[in-house]
Amino acid sequence: MATTTLQDLGYNDILETYRREQNMESFSVGRVILEHKDRYIVKTNCKELDTELIGNLRFTAENRYDLPAVGDWVAISEYDEDKALIHAIYPRHSIIERQAIGKYAHPQIIATNVDCGLIVQSVNRDFNINRLERYLTICNASKVESVIVLSKIDLIDELTLKTLLNDIKKRIKNVPIIAINNPSKIGLDKIKALINSGKTYCLLGSSGVGKSTLLNLLIGEEHMQTNVISKHTDRGKHITTHRELIVLEHGGIIIDNPGMREIGITKVSEGLDMTFDIITELSQHCKFKNCTHTSEKGCAILKALENGVLDSNTYTNFQKIEKESAFFESSIQEKKKKDKRLGKMIKSIQKQRKQNKY
Repeated sequence: MATTTLQDLGYNDILETYRREQNMESFSVGRVILEHKDRYIVKTNCKELDTELIGNLRFTAENRYDLPAVGDWVAISEYDEDKALIHAIYPRHSIIERQAIGKYAHPQIIATNVDCGLIVQSVNRDFNINRLERYLTICNASKVESVIVLSKIDLIDELTLKTLLNDIKKRIKNVPIIAINNPSKIGLDKIKALINSGKTYCLLGSSGVGKSTLLNLLIGEEHMQTNVISKHTDRGKHITTHRELIVLEHGGIIIDNPGMREIGITKVSEGLDMTFDIITELSQHCKFKNCTHTSEKGCAILKALENGVLDSNTYTNFQKIEKESAFFESSIQEKKKKDKRLGKMIKSIQKQRKQNKY
């Protein structure tokens, strides 16, 4: 793309209205395309800038949501050649997140301002419908549309592919599924057809499922390094090490992500209702309002399980994700209480020291 406009990056009238209402016309507008520790690469309509936060923005940040992430729109001012300061973050219309690995009650932002999640899963050893439902729940919780992309279909025969597609459709309704063959590019035209100019698409999936290969095919060049499939593990070797936002030549924006071995759940109650809408609907017909769906007579969910209307694996996965979400939310509340107690203790110590000084 010879010239990239802000509209090509996804800028719209809502963001421009906010800019004017907040009197930020004196600042330039850019979008975070790469994040590395406390520095960010921001793309404008004419260049890419190495940026950092102004002190006030950094020191007043109370949590991860107050800091920039890949996909964010930011207000910037240049102070040197190809360098700038970030003064403010524009409101986000979506945040895709997961539970940070090994961190208590701490969300990890995968990407912001995403319009559609491309959930990539290979048809060989990585294939797992439970995992698909997890990704869908994360996307639904963020009000982000989803498309399932089944990769590496050249590794299985046509009958096996048909069986896998039927298995998915039995448990997951109303979500488009595109099967792609990377070597022959079968299915690539269908993915290109759904990508619209100015819209942002986020690649989601485990390590080695073919996200980088798909991205290279969409770009039309070897942008991301890829490796051949390991004969020992039957998987592609994981290459992507950071999140990156890329503007496609024919329109649309792609955010690539490192493969996620764990998809920790945060607060996704609304996303659960959308992903497992059959369970939500059935629960409305239980005899008792406080039904636990475990042993009660008149439980519509238990009846559906007995009659085969509801897949038992679907319900088991729903229960697991629901418990994780509840645990995360309770952990967040507990953390807030601890932080509040710590804050009071620090203030009390400071007050005591001040009194002793005089």
